[in-house]
Amino acid sequence: VQLQASGGGLVQPGGSLRLSCATSGITFYDYHVAWFRQAPGKDRDIVAAISRGGGSRYYEASVGGRFTISQDNGWNLVYLQMNNLQPEDTAVYYCAAGNGLYWRGSSYAFFGQGTLVTVSS
Repeated sequence: VQLQASGGGLVQPGGSLRLSCATSGITFYDYHVAWFRQAPGKDRDIVAAISRGGGSRYYEASVGGRFTISQDNGWNLVYLQMNNLQPEDTAVYYCAAGNGLYWRGSSYAFFGQGTLVTVSS
């Protein structure tokens, strides 16, 4: 299983970014895919997820209405569109794959390298 996140960078408050995750070795109907983030000094937490087969979405409360997770051609590419970014969204963002309950962070065993998002004026 391989996952590679990209698309991070520096953005001003209120701005937008789209993160991409390229995956291999996971099948669309056997695995969920999620985005996590880890801010300095904090735990790595799940922020958004798509269930296996693409039927359901999960968003952590603080990003609901601002972030959108989507996928293209199965799990070949998974995106996280982030709008109205705020300084508290600053973190390293990771994509991950797993099974079990798709909204639960502990369901995810496979993580890629992260991409840094910095929101600052």
